[in-house]
Amino acid sequence: MTTPPVALTVAGSDSGAGAGLQADLKAMSALGVFCATVVTAVTAQNSTGVRAVHPVPTEVVGAQLDAVLEDLPVAAVKTGMLAATPVVRLVAARAAAGDLPSLVVDPVLVASTGRPLVDDDAVAAYRDLLLPKALVVTPNLYEAAILAGVDAGGRGDVDAMVDLARRIHGLGPAWVLVKGGHLPGVHEGTGAAGSRVADVLYDGSTATVLDQPLVTTRNNHGTGCSLASATAALLATGLDVPGAVEGAKAFVHRALIGAAGWELGRGHGPLDPFGWQV
Repeated sequence: MTTPPVALTVAGSDSGAGAGLQADLKAMSALGVFCATVVTAVTAQNSTGVRAVHPVPTEVVGAQLDAVLEDLPVAAVKTGMLAATPVVRLVAARAAAGDLPSLVVDPVLVASTGRPLVDDDAVAAYRDLLLPKALVVTPNLYEAAILAGVDAGGRGDVDAMVDLARRIHGLGPAWVLVKGGHLPGVHEGTGAAGSRVADVLYDGSTATVLDQPLVTTRNNHGTGCSLASATAALLATGLDVPGAVEGAKAFVHRALIGAAGWELGRGHGPLDPFGWQV
C-alpha cells in the first residue's frame, strides 16, 4: 500500500462544516492526500452566516504547527482564515524559515456577507509579510481589491481581474489566482453574459483566463476554501502550479454539480467533494 502525500491546512473551524478546515479536510481527502490541520479560530456559523469568531491563542497555533511539522512530511500548505495579526505574522515567519513548502494563501479577509474578518493591521501583515512567501495566493474579487488597495466597486470583469492580479503579484507571490466566482459580469468565452465564470491565473508575465460553465445553485458555501485546498493537495502530489489549479477547478466544478440539488441548510449549502450524488 502506498503512503499518501501530506498537505497541511492552517485555517478556522466552520461549525456548519461547509467551509474552513472542514472543507479543506474533505477536499484534500477526496483527492487522495492526507490532510493535517492547524486550527486558528473557532467560529459559530452555518449556511446562513457567521455568528461569532473566537481566535485561538497565537502560542497554541504555533504549538500545533510544531507538532505537525516535526512529525509529518508536509509537502504543501494551505492557509485560510488566520483571524488575527499575530497569527499572520507567525505563519509568515514560519514560511520565511522554509517550514511551509508550496504555500497556498487563501486570504480570508471578509465573510460572504461583507463582514470583515480581520483588521487593517492583519491586511498589512498579509501584504508585507505573508504574500511575499506564497507560491500561490487565491483571493476573490473583494479580497483582491483589499490587497491591491483599490476600490472593490466596479471590479467585475476579466480585464479588472487581470489588473488586480498584476497589482497583487507586485507584492511578491510567485502566482496569483483571482477568483471570479458567481459575481455579476465575470464571464468569458462565447456563452451569454453570466453563463460562464472565470478565474485569472497570473505568473508575473502571462495572465491565463480559466473559465467554466456557471453551475446554478445556492450550494456554494466553501467554494473558495475547497479550490485553495484542492490546489495545495495537488501540489503535494507533485503537479506544477498550472496543473494543480486546473485540476482544483475541475474538482470544485464537479463538487458544485453534485450538490446542486441538495437541501442542506436554509442558506448557501455545502459542496459534494466525495461524489455522494452521482
